[in-house]
Amino acid sequence: MGDAQGRDNVTHARMALAEDGKFLAMDVDLIGDMGAYLSTFGPYIPHGGAGMLPGLYDIQAFHCRVRTVFTHTVPVDAYRGAGRPEAAYVIERLVDACARKLGMTPDAIRKKNFIQPKALPYKTATGKVYDSGDFAAHMKRAMDVANWKEFPKRAKLAKKAGLVRGIGMGSYVEVCGTMGEETANVRLDPNGDVTILIGTQSSGQGHQTAYAQIVAEQFGLPAERVHTHQGDTDEIKTGLGTGGSASIPTGGVSVQRATHELGGKLKELAAEALETSAGDLEINNGVVRIAGTDRSISFADIAKRAGGDTSKLNGSATFASADGTYPNGTHIAEVEIDPATGITKIVNYVIVDDFGVTLNPLLLASQVHGGVMQGIGQALMEQVVYSPTDGQLMTATYMDYALPRAADASSIHFETHNVPCKTNPLGVKGAGEAGAIGSCPAVVNAIIEGLWREYRIDHIDMPATAERVWIAIREHQRQHSL
Repeated sequence: MGDAQGRDNVTHARMALAEDGKFLAMDVDLIGDMGAYLSTFGPYIPHGGAGMLPGLYDIQAFHCRVRTVFTHTVPVDAYRGAGRPEAAYVIERLVDACARKLGMTPDAIRKKNFIQPKALPYKTATGKVYDSGDFAAHMKRAMDVANWKEFPKRAKLAKKAGLVRGIGMGSYVEVCGTMGEETANVRLDPNGDVTILIGTQSSGQGHQTAYAQIVAEQFGLPAERVHTHQGDTDEIKTGLGTGGSASIPTGGVSVQRATHELGGKLKELAAEALETSAGDLEINNGVVRIAGTDRSISFADIAKRAGGDTSKLNGSATFASADGTYPNGTHIAEVEIDPATGITKIVNYVIVDDFGVTLNPLLLASQVHGGVMQGIGQALMEQVVYSPTDGQLMTATYMDYALPRAADASSIHFETHNVPCKTNPLGVKGAGEAGAIGSCPAVVNAIIEGLWREYRIDHIDMPATAERVWIAIREHQRQHSL
């Protein structure tokens, strides 16, 4: 058996294993702290996360009890990942605990229990259907990039310097893109530019760039000639906003299909002007041309031929996915711990993710980097503290509540090992929250690996603050000095 505990929610998890390390059954008892009253997504967080507790593993028998309680604290609500970071944390901590129990390496026990590509689509014991992926492949690639085999040499050098070096991984999966319907309208403007009207709400994620790429790929337009309008209820009747990593898996499909519909209408107008059939036409660089000739008509001239009928210059599409998408990947963190202070520093960080299809590499990497930093904050420092005497919130400002800064992480190596999603027309898997999901278990598993090797300490709760690490080491030393 192995045990793991989560943060904020109290989680007890057990795994039954065969002697060869094969997972047989998993049992989880989860208590979620809701605060003094319920918020919008409060009860969903532990319940939704519980569905992902089996992770990437072939676990045939699974039982989970989820309970929620009211406490005299502020209410909780959805944060990046909304229950999936905690689910990944529990299963990945538990998998490492199982490996230590049996004397197996972390990668060997994972490889033995990963769902195999030939088994996909695979329905988990909680009813989730994973459609695609190659889980052992991204783990192996991450280990190669992190130079996992040479880690003992680095640990030995760190020990000579009075430090404890640890390495750990987190192989995660999450579900996203199930928020509901998203409608996109793509219209041709009088000047020949294209405008996208959509209800997803960008607050820095780069929707305008991503949507413009989708239009530009079909029309051959420069991205600066594609404009995105959001949040204007005079123009946009419905919208899901932003959440659940759904904007590209759902909104992106709507934009693609609306653009395709608009393209068909533009060809019909152009066919009349060029006295040919729509099937002989192609669209590129803001013009509609008879294929193989120099006869063409510009988008601006096509707009004039609509005769005021805006429906001829507008494409619309609605898309929703009940199945969702299942991004997955492996994070590897390498840390150095100063036993004298308990301070943990991240010295190397590697990610290999499967997002199905990469639409914009820079935007994707930025999303992942931001999520990783949030996960590092959860793993190492972020903590809401109340006074034990009067219940007063003691971390109410950023003078007292620690957030991660750039100096709290090393450079991050990120790459993809994509396997296209079979349930999404674009082949994409949501990426907005994934960085925050794989990072917590990777960082804490790295800390535990170092502490176990040096002191036989096999558990520490998040956040693994310098104080907690220092106390764990001092307690070990005190017990062994008796």
